[in-house]
Amino acid sequence: MSDISNLFKKFSLVLTALLYIAFSTPSFASEAEGESTEFNASEVILHHVMDDHVWHLWDGHYGTIHLPIIVYSSERGLDLFSSSNFYDEHHNVVEYNGYNLEHNHIYLSGSGEQVFDLSITKNVAMLLINATVLLLVFLSVAKGFKNNAGKAPKGVQSFFEPIIVFVRDEIVKPNIGHHYEKYLPYLLTLFFFILFGNLLGLLPGAANLTGNIAVTLTLAVLTFIITNVSGNKGYWSHIFWTPGVPLPLRIVILPVEIIGIFTKPFSLTVRLFVAITAGHIVLLSLISLAFIFQSVTVGFVSSLIVLFINLIELLVAGIQAYVFTLFSSLYIGMATEDHGHHDGH
Repeated sequence: MSDISNLFKKFSLVLTALLYIAFSTPSFASEAEGESTEFNASEVILHHVMDDHVWHLWDGHYGTIHLPIIVYSSERGLDLFSSSNFYDEHHNVVEYNGYNLEHNHIYLSGSGEQVFDLSITKNVAMLLINATVLLLVFLSVAKGFKNNAGKAPKGVQSFFEPIIVFVRDEIVKPNIGHHYEKYLPYLLTLFFFILFGNLLGLLPGAANLTGNIAVTLTLAVLTFIITNVSGNKGYWSHIFWTPGVPLPLRIVILPVEIIGIFTKPFSLTVRLFVAITAGHIVLLSLISLAFIFQSVTVGFVSSLIVLFINLIELLVAGIQAYVFTLFSSLYIGMATEDHGHHDGH
């Protein structure tokens, strides 16, 4: 029994050390060398889930990526420099070349005017990584499809083809109908962009791409634009002049229908944002318990729970991609369906 106990202790120590390396940030640093460190769980969690001009993969100089700052102002014009210029050797934020960094926003030192920030932030870098992975994977899938025409799929193609067929036959086609092929490229891209973003976000040190409300809002706005631009006469007539409804009720229904146009992208935005961000917060909160209590036992138990929740998060990553694509298909299908048959009844 003592051997098993020692083995568990060693395992928990190694796992806790790995989690520390993966999730720790400069928040652990003391103000002066030799002072005791104070762990700030809320700062660590917020640092991970929010965007930043610096990407901390792990604690220390070599675990920090200083991203490029690209700013424009009417007073100074366009400026390009590294975010490392905002930090001294003790990781304190300092002024650089007439610019101040406050709460992750950049201002002009004299006037206090906020500049137009075009910087490659942590989430932007993660978005570029996600897009690169998508291109590499699906160019390989397309090449395999071309080379294995009429044959059984092989390699990467054999893994992704069933997923593509599932999205086409179980999500897009039933909800949009016979003209689904027009919207299939967008919806497949949407599904895999969210799926890859969710999965990459679970890697240690990764950015919270699909848990960023700006990203989820952009995806929802794209669905909103495609839905309403594709909307046919029947779709708009059901909104502005609902058939089969008495005139007094139409006055009540009209504002409800108009509000409904905007609540659809809002629900898409919030659902993905909340689901992914909540998962990251739960994982980091459990990891933080080991550092708050400074106990091997707590670290081991929390590590086991984190491992279990991570498996659930893998499932959530697929479910959220499925749900976002499903509702996007449903909204597009509602806007493009032939209402003539229903009107006849």
